[in-house]
Amino acid sequence: MEKVALVITAASGLHARPAGLFVKTAAQFVSSIKISKGEKEVNGKSPLALMTLGAKQGDSVTITAEGLDEKEAIQAFVELFERGFEE
Repeated sequence: MEKVALVITAASGLHARPAGLFVKTAAQFVSSIKISKGEKEVNGKSPLALMTLGAKQGDSVTITAEGLDEKEAIQAFVELFERGFEE
C-alpha cells in the first residue's frame, strides 16, 4: 500500500472538472484508489463519492493506492496535484 498527503490547489476544490480529472486518473490503474479528508474516506474511482468529501482549495487530502501499480498511481496523483489539475 502506498499513501501520500497532498494539498488541493484547484480553485474549485474537488468539484466538477477537477473531480473528473481525478477519477479519469484513477481509472487508469488496476489498484484500489481511496481518498480521505479528515475521518471520511471514499472510493477515488467514483465521481459522486469524491464530491461528497467537500474538499476545497487549501484542504489536505490523503490518497491511498493498493494493488499491482500502486507506486505508479501515487506518482500520477502527485503530478496531477502539482499541475493544479491542468491536463
